[in-house]
Amino acid sequence: MTKAELIAVIAGAADITKAAATKALEAYVGAVTKELKKSGKLGLVGFGTFSVVKRKARTGRNPQTGKAIKIPAKKVVKFKAGKELAGKVK
Repeated sequence: MTKAELIAVIAGAADITKAAATKALEAYVGAVTKELKKSGKLGLVGFGTFSVVKRKARTGRNPQTGKAIKIPAKKVVKFKAGKELAGKVK
């Protein structure tokens, strides 16, 4: 699903315009981003938990040449689905 398709679904389900749905989606993404930067964790009961974890530096391989390369450490966002969401997806 693309962002445009998601906006159309939100607009239809909430009976609002696509412009309002776009604002709502952008506000949600902004709020999640801000909270992850601030505290590193965001839990939505019934949906899931977003968290920021540090990934260690490691050695990888360039698939084209086979040479070893260094992959730097970085922070990544993880998502763990909540029980309710996981039950609905099954």
